[in-house]
Amino acid sequence: MKDPLPLSRTFGDKRVDEQERERGIRGVFEAVAPRYDLMNDLMSLGIHRWWKRCLVRMAAPAAGQTIIDLAGGTGDVAARMAGPDRKVTVVDPSPAMMAVGRARGLDQVAWQVGTAEHLPLADASVDTLTMAFGIRNATRVDNALVEILRVLKPGGRLLCLEFSTPAVWLRPAYRLFSFQVIPRLAAWITGSPQAYTYLVESIRRFPDQPTFARQIEEAGFTGVDFSNLSFGIACIHVGICPARPVDREHPSASS
Repeated sequence: MKDPLPLSRTFGDKRVDEQERERGIRGVFEAVAPRYDLMNDLMSLGIHRWWKRCLVRMAAPAAGQTIIDLAGGTGDVAARMAGPDRKVTVVDPSPAMMAVGRARGLDQVAWQVGTAEHLPLADASVDTLTMAFGIRNATRVDNALVEILRVLKPGGRLLCLEFSTPAVWLRPAYRLFSFQVIPRLAAWITGSPQAYTYLVESIRRFPDQPTFARQIEEAGFTGVDFSNLSFGIACIHVGICPARPVDREHPSASS
């Protein structure tokens, strides 16, 4: 059962205002950045790597493209899409997360600070925008989707990998693992169980597959579709920027 409170008004199990939520999320990623990738391996039993390979395969990065990996953190997805004949940039609000990625020497990946709601990119400048487990950390998901649409070229694609609602038969075991095992793993590996309590709660509150697909359509995308992974534990949503002009809420960002 999804919580009726919107993501923009919650941080974990607490009711907060939008500014408190933003500060809390920044603090989460500052705290866990050095062990974030290790923790993802443990939380998902390594399956997140396969999910991300599926995302990259669907993105089909090609020569000459401008590709943004939004909320790309340490750059594990961007590194899979990078090549000498294309421009791949991680845009993320957390300098600490990106610092971990920079230290790996990913020469063909660029890095830029920015949020999903206010992208530091020009209108119609991006061929493909990927996002892996980041959209639920946006304070206003609807605004983020409109902003993503703004920066995509006509025909450009959004591919959003996110945790979702698993099959009914899997939910009891999934909830037990999420709320009992993950915070304990987090305390052991990162010393920050509170951070992963937030992450688990944000997954629980995130809309299910059809509801999020409708949000993407309402933002102005066409050709919206989704593909479940691991019985719906994760899901890849796809949307296409239409060729015709669309009304956008936000003014152009400077490039």
